[in-house]
Amino acid sequence: MVYLGLLGCGTVGSGVVKLLAQNQHTIARRAGEEIKIKRVLERDAEKCLQSGLDTGSMAAHIDEILDDEQIQIVVELIGGIQPALDYILQAMRKGKHVVTANKDLIAEHGQILFETAAACKVDFYFEASVAGGIPIIYPLKQSLAANRIKEVIGILNGTTNYILTKMSREGRPYEEILAEAQALGYAEADPTADVEGLDAARKIAILSSIAFNTRITFSDVYVEGITAITPADIRYARELGYVVKLLAVAKENEREQLEIRVHPAFLPVTHPLAAVDDVFNAVFVYGDAVGEVMHYGRGAGQFPTASAVLGDVIDITRNIQHGISARIGCTCYDDRTILNINQLSAEFYIRMTVTDRPGVLAGIAGVFGNNNVSIASVIQKTNSGQCAELILITHRVQEQNLRDSLAVLQGMSIVSRIDNVIRLEGTDRMEV
Repeated sequence: MVYLGLLGCGTVGSGVVKLLAQNQHTIARRAGEEIKIKRVLERDAEKCLQSGLDTGSMAAHIDEILDDEQIQIVVELIGGIQPALDYILQAMRKGKHVVTANKDLIAEHGQILFETAAACKVDFYFEASVAGGIPIIYPLKQSLAANRIKEVIGILNGTTNYILTKMSREGRPYEEILAEAQALGYAEADPTADVEGLDAARKIAILSSIAFNTRITFSDVYVEGITAITPADIRYARELGYVVKLLAVAKENEREQLEIRVHPAFLPVTHPLAAVDDVFNAVFVYGDAVGEVMHYGRGAGQFPTASAVLGDVIDITRNIQHGISARIGCTCYDDRTILNINQLSAEFYIRMTVTDRPGVLAGIAGVFGNNNVSIASVIQKTNSGQCAELILITHRVQEQNLRDSLAVLQGMSIVSRIDNVIRLEGTDRMEV
């Protein structure tokens, strides 16, 4: 028998309790031992009872779990930074293995967690911290370990993917779809972490740390959200052969420098990620040996996340039987340069409203030319009155040069406003 101490019995915690009971026989056969939850730390006793736990398993204080020598694995599902960080570190120092789904904690305090696990010779697993039930941590650490990973691109937030999918299908504005997503429970009452890209940024920090063997934290990631995306942008994307997605991107350039970013992007309809819709997530990986690999599924939810948590528990249980630990530890042995966003190059979509008269386009092109920004294509849509809408696609240009150009254009009388600027991603697949 392997006993667990469960910290938190909310949505995911209760999912772990239910899934362990539902598939108890199968899990025991695969793990080689029966796995049982001995103690649960949860302030709301009703949550525990609704999950099928009895009152005897409830702990009033963390020490009831930390001091119990029978408990070998602690599963942290409280979320947030504190007290989760202190609880995990204390558990490791007591010789207990740890499983967590806490992306915030790993993205910001991964170093001390991995170092403590190594020093205490315990396992620290976190498959559920990125993309819910989609296996991606283990494949990057193990299955693809012989590869030099060149890029990891993901749709890592189901809320934003749902919003963009609905906007694309129905042509309705962001605000309407967000309100609908909140009513359906797909978006939080305060959706900031999702719609501003913060959730995806924490996840790509974790994935890129593993893929590029370099410690990357949340603060290293450039982030933009989806709040400025309009039905017009999505409509023009479709006309040009793209879809709009919030992408988390991690790439290695030819000088082995890294770019880590989260932002909306025009993605060619031929790209494998373009068909990932609604609340689904996916992670696209390119390795020098394996080529292209894509992992797809439900990136959140009670049972998908519980599936990943219990997968880690089963793996640790096998390690306990064989007397091994810290088998898959920290792999951040490199110290790569992470480029600033202004140092990166990309193709861009630019939508602007300008005065509708002769010479305007030439004036705008002149500003771009003076800043080494090359225009690949221009579409002009004449509006009612004296204004026109320009839609421009650039060739690959340095970000700083584009920003310099836009700063000049915003001060010109012929430019009413810069409506939106969106990067293009995956255009090497346009002809596939």
